[in-house]
Amino acid sequence: MRRSSYLMSDGALLLLFILCFIAVVFTAQDPNLYFQNIVFLNAAFLIAIITYFTSLTTGLILNIVFIFGYGTFTLYQTVVRGDSVGMQNYFWLIMTPAFTVVTWMLTQGIRQLQEQNNQLQRTNSTLATMDEHTNLKNSRSFQKDATVFMALSKRYEIPLTLMVLNVKYWDELKRMISAEQVTETIYQVSQLSQTSIRSNDSLYMLGTEDHPTWGLLLFTDRPGANVVVDRLRLKMQELNQSDRSRKYEVELNLKIGAVQYEAEHMPTPMDLIVQAKKQLEYDV
Repeated sequence: MRRSSYLMSDGALLLLFILCFIAVVFTAQDPNLYFQNIVFLNAAFLIAIITYFTSLTTGLILNIVFIFGYGTFTLYQTVVRGDSVGMQNYFWLIMTPAFTVVTWMLTQGIRQLQEQNNQLQRTNSTLATMDEHTNLKNSRSFQKDATVFMALSKRYEIPLTLMVLNVKYWDELKRMISAEQVTETIYQVSQLSQTSIRSNDSLYMLGTEDHPTWGLLLFTDRPGANVVVDRLRLKMQELNQSDRSRKYEVELNLKIGAVQYEAEHMPTPMDLIVQAKKQLEYDV
């Protein structure tokens, strides 16, 4: 399907160039009919443009109107002025519909490619398991991993804690720095979080670039998670005192919430996220 779309669009574009070349050569060959041919060429282009933005049906209707008008004009020249019917009279009867059909083919090819591109983007967003800005696992990965971790925690009685964090006053902060600095800030917080956990713990990007929220699945109990919280706040303090913070003239502060997994009250990963985010409200 994609190959046929490429062939249609590329073939139509090539045909359009060929038709334009033929039309321009034909228009310029006879100086006595130059103005007349320019008018017909513009009419052919106008119908082609209208077809591009509407449909083939509209283009064909306009071609019928053009053929009727052109036939009337030819009849006037033949009967009233006594001119003979030659190649000039048949050329635009063929070229104008040809422009319309080729333009429609080009339009169809482009639309099919756009639809396929949109479908690929939807499929990519559905299947993607990594955040494009931070290369962290996204919410889809979290759903899968959390299901496995929760089952392990329940079966082997291993404590499991979900910690969520975001940047305080993020909406106000975005107005103070550039888009490039926003992206770099998200990356810096991601790196800071990554270096604050053990290798068997997992870090996720649970939000979007507009409202970034990080999630950390920790194989520890709630008191053990406090150690990670203290480590995060210390690293954030060091980041604020670095050259980077002075360069942007902003200070970053984290809101952190954590909840330990309880199978009875949190049967699904979404329940775990909801309970963890509720804890953010108490970190002021």
